[in-house]
Amino acid sequence: MAAYQTVVVGTDGSDSSYRAVDRAAAIAADTGATLVIACAFQPVGGRDVERAQDTLGADVAYQVVGSNPAEESVRAAAERARRAGAVKIDTVVVDGDPVPTLARVVAERGADLLVVGNRGLNTLAGRILGSVPAEAARKAGVDVLIVHTT
Repeated sequence: MAAYQTVVVGTDGSDSSYRAVDRAAAIAADTGATLVIACAFQPVGGRDVERAQDTLGADVAYQVVGSNPAEESVRAAAERARRAGAVKIDTVVVDGDPVPTLARVVAERGADLLVVGNRGLNTLAGRILGSVPAEAARKAGVDVLIVHTT
């Protein structure tokens, strides 16, 4: 099997998602792959911000509220990736839910590896509603690396 050519990693700006970015960047550096850092967001404004944060809760991975935090998340992730040795780095911020966004980015970029953190796998909500890592692994259609980040 050839080395990975394009690696997609999801981030929501959390410390745990940045640990997944670090691992994805190391893989990209080792294989010479392009690293695509993706962040899903839900645009909201005014009172909707508080309502969305209450609704989304702390266990929803790879999704931030509003576009500015998303832009900041991918910028910070790209800086980390450079420090970890990745050379070819693209960032993408997409309006949408985390799993469909990651699957779409994987397909659009022709990625052959998706990297996500394990946040949400062992929570009650994750077991009942499904977690981003588990759902992404089912729907990605490519190799998936779930990084132990918590």
